[in-house]
Amino acid sequence: MQLGTRWGVGAEPPASVPAALRPAIAEVEAQLSNGSLSLSNGSLSLSNGSQSLSKGHWTLTWLEGRPIAELDAGWEVFLTASGEVIARPFED
Repeated sequence: MQLGTRWGVGAEPPASVPAALRPAIAEVEAQLSNGSLSLSNGSLSLSNGSQSLSKGHWTLTWLEGRPIAELDAGWEVFLTASGEVIARPFED
């Protein structure tokens, strides 16, 4: 069994976060902080300052033995069955 974990945006991901996901997580955070990515659910706002991106959190879970890191701002980073790392907005 693999346990998930949570950590804050901008913090060093815990050791349990696979190395393969770390560059994509850092890229999502960097692009969100400079405004080049949009936030899909509006829970965090970069423009009006109602909530700082630094208050966001990542959640690491496992599905069928593969890691999924979800940012509560509406983004996910996951490893496909073929080993590709995907970063994308949540899909409803």
